[in-house]
Amino acid sequence: MLEVREIHTFYGLSHILFGVSLSVPPGRVVCLLGRNGAGKTTTLKSILGLAPPARGKILWNGEEIQREPAFLRARRGIGYVPDDRRIFADLTVGENLDIAAREGPGTVRWDKDKVYELFPALRAMDRRKGGLLSGGEQKMLAIARALMTNPLLLLLDEPTEGLAPLLVQSLGERIRRLKELGLTVLLAEQNIRFTLGLSDYGYVIDNGRIRCEGPVAELMENEDVRRFCGL
Repeated sequence: MLEVREIHTFYGLSHILFGVSLSVPPGRVVCLLGRNGAGKTTTLKSILGLAPPARGKILWNGEEIQREPAFLRARRGIGYVPDDRRIFADLTVGENLDIAAREGPGTVRWDKDKVYELFPALRAMDRRKGGLLSGGEQKMLAIARALMTNPLLLLLDEPTEGLAPLLVQSLGERIRRLKELGLTVLLAEQNIRFTLGLSDYGYVIDNGRIRCEGPVAELMENEDVRRFCGL
């Protein structure tokens, strides 16, 4: 579904990503592991077009998209949940969902009722303003809002950051449910135990370079994974 080939991304004169390559097959959960500042967020932004790479290729179902603007990549079915959530604080939960709703290419038809089934707590908060939600509730809303675009691929950036252990466990159950429904996920995280417990295949990034990759079972036994993730 998604293939990233040797991308180099800059912020101004700062060289952030150095030849990053990865692939995400349909229906799988693929993780990008690394400590803070390793390049995870920049990789996701490069894929979506928010930080276009200066060199390299990004292929979506075999078609090069690295020169497309972000809104066209979103229309292709790439959903994005940023690490800082970016919900609309002055809008209610329901309004945050309504403004994102569209007929995307995803095979599962997501609407408010369906996302409320996945996140029942949000249903009771339908009329509550987003700015009044807790961090965990805002994280749920950010994921629900991305689902309302009916994506084929969901990019999740640090979904467990700042969450209590019980909320982390609950979030993991929701991601497993999304996989069961056939949604493809690229999960950028530094919580190694949470991430490897959900993923099929993983990449480890450090200082803007992919250091190792492999099936989850292999990564669990790899000491380099722990070292590059700061564990």
